[in-house]
Formats: sequence, C-alpha cells, structure tokens
Amino acid sequence: MIELRTPAEIEAMRPAGRFVAETLAALRDETTVGTNLLAIDRRAHELIRRAGAESCYIDYHPSFGAMPFGKVICTSINDAVLHGLPFDYALRDGDLVTLDFAVSVDGWVADSAVSFVVGTPRDEDLRLIDTTERALDAAIAAATVGNRIGDISAAIAAVAHGEGYSINTDFGGHGVGREMHGDPHVANDGKPGRGYPLRAGLVLALEPWFLATTDRLVTDPDGWTLRSDDGSRGAHSEHTIAITDDGPIILSDRSHLGVR
Repeated sequence: MIELRTPAEIEAMRPAGRFVAETLAALRDETTVGTNLLAIDRRAHELIRRAGAESCYIDYHPSFGAMPFGKVICTSINDAVLHGLPFDYALRDGDLVTLDFAVSVDGWVADSAVSFVVGTPRDEDLRLIDTTERALDAAIAAATVGNRIGDISAAIAAVAHGEGYSINTDFGGHGVGREMHGDPHVANDGKPGRGYPLRAGLVLALEPWFLATTDRLVTDPDGWTLRSDDGSRGAHSEHTIAITDDGPIILSDRSHLGVR
C-alpha cells in the first residue's frame, strides 16, 4: 500500500534524516586504510545508542536474507555493492567502500548510502561513484508532483547508460515511512510517463547503484552480501526524499557536512 504523508509528518521525519546524514558523514570521515568493518559497525551502534534511535537492520529478515542481518550498517567493499554484512576485514589502500544506513527516530525511518574510496583511488572507481551521484541528483530532480515513478527511473537510467553502465532492476528505491521498505518500488531503469503518479506527501528512498561491467549479482555464503558476478566493482548512492508541492526535500541531505 502506498501511503502519503502530511506536511506535519514530513517535518516529523526530519530528525531521522538528519541523524542518518550526520552518522554517514562521521563514519566516512573516520573510515581510512586499516579501519576494520566490524569497528565501523560498532561505531554506528554507539551513535544509534547515544541518539536513542533504533536500527532498521539488526533484526531485519526479509525473504531474500538467510537470517536476521545482525548488524546495524551495511558495509559493501569493492565488488560487493548491496547488503554487505560487516566482517573481520581491515580496509586496504584503494578499497571502494559503500556504507548503507537506516534507522528509526521517534517511529520514522530514513535510509541513505554513500560510496567512497579509502587511500589511493582508481579513476574508474571515481567515475563509477560520480555516475551514481549524478544519477541520484537526476532522480531527485525528476521527483516532482505531476511526474510518475517511471520518470524517476528513466532519469537514473539516462545517466547510467550515458556512461556505458548496464542496470540491474531487482533492487532499487522504495517507499519509506514507519517501515524501512514500502511501496512503491522505484527501479533504476524505466520508461518516462509510466507508473504511479507522484503526489505531494510521497516519501521515497532513491538509490542508484551500478556495477562496472555487469548487471548480474551473486550472493555471498554469508547469505546477505551481493556482489557482481564478474568481480567488477560497484557503487551506490541513496537519499530519502519527500515530494512536496514546492519540490523535493532531501531529508537525508549531508551536503552541508561536506559529504555528497
């Protein structure tokens, strides 16, 4: 069921968006060569506890997960792009890192993700990350009253295809509210003018993610981490936004914190 939020409810969602933004900005600043993925999870857990927030991940057990996730943040490294389950791994120079984080504050959820490189970056990784960020910007620009879900999907796809990347549509954006995942699904490819009409009060997590040379995923033995089937790297950018009559509001905006 697709739910529309009142202006007062959108205002009530701002603290969750702000906390997610601040946490991802802090974790990005603190994550360097040598940082252990389990330490990132512990730090995120500490920040959640201090804020009195609730993790959307730790008990999360959808049909595609082998067991409850058990951690509070997704850490996807290099050829992993989604649902990366933190494990005992110290980051190495040049690793491409994606942090995906969702919490509930006062009963309202925000969800966001950022990709970056620790140490010395490769040009192809920076291009991939930049493409996800520009695709997210295009998606947000298309999230206006009078457009349709397909317009968002098509905007994402235009950026990706323009850089020569193929697109997987199994996982994409989604509705956000009292729960982390809700209707509608927002694929990262689609046709303009198709799908659910965008209305004021619709809150979405938009999340372009691309793999360098494939659109096929395989699941790790951990039952969660999704990797490219050919070993190529992936990147992922995500924001929670609210559609209003005055244009989209980025609830998880972290630009003022120096992080895309």
